[in-house]
Amino acid sequence: MTNTKVYIHEFIDIIGHNRARYMQHMTANWSPNAQEDRNQKCYGVWATLGSTGRWPEVVNLWEHDSWDELSASFGVEAVGKGAQDPKLAKWWAAAADLRRGGVDRLLEPTPWSPTIDELCAAGVSGECYAHEIIKLKGRGASEVCELMRHQAVPLAARHDWTLVGAWKTAMANDDECILLWAIPTWAKWGSFEAAQSHDPEVRAWRDGLDMVQSWQRIVLVAAPLSPLRTGRQPAREDRIDWEE
Repeated sequence: MTNTKVYIHEFIDIIGHNRARYMQHMTANWSPNAQEDRNQKCYGVWATLGSTGRWPEVVNLWEHDSWDELSASFGVEAVGKGAQDPKLAKWWAAAADLRRGGVDRLLEPTPWSPTIDELCAAGVSGECYAHEIIKLKGRGASEVCELMRHQAVPLAARHDWTLVGAWKTAMANDDECILLWAIPTWAKWGSFEAAQSHDPEVRAWRDGLDMVQSWQRIVLVAAPLSPLRTGRQPAREDRIDWEE
């Protein structure tokens, strides 16, 4: 099945010791409303492992059926004061105490990237995830994603890494790709990281990518209610009251 969906990708800066609360707020408090009101599915919510990237940080990824669906969602969002849905005023107020801001992107998937429903149905999961941003010297994001599919996937498969998604950044210069890998164990993560320096075949492949300007990989851990952990979308009954 060809994936023609559209995605919202978010890097969120967390205030203090609120990462667990924020991930719960996004999955159990935000996602059920978004599913009903905007047909927006939660693809995933993850904590960034601080030793590999910014901290404290959360990565969110949301799935919409099409650009038409996304534009309708934005239309719902923009009607309120401050371009925020007035129906969710209480939710926004609670979120403001947990995070200070972030950086978002809109993404278009490669045709062969599975949807979140397909991934859940297949039982895809990981003890951790590798998240990559590849910036190019010029245009060609789709072509680079294809190179990853045909060249990187076989090398990563030796260490049981699974490419679960590949996207190009929309509303940009066709010069950025985002990849997400599911990794079954921490040991498998370490083995392929070591191969980046010590495996001649992996090094030769990386050295041959002349079109790449920069390449950043961070490690993510899925939130308790993230679909790739639970195999389903978050639901209203997942809400909890935090103990002080």
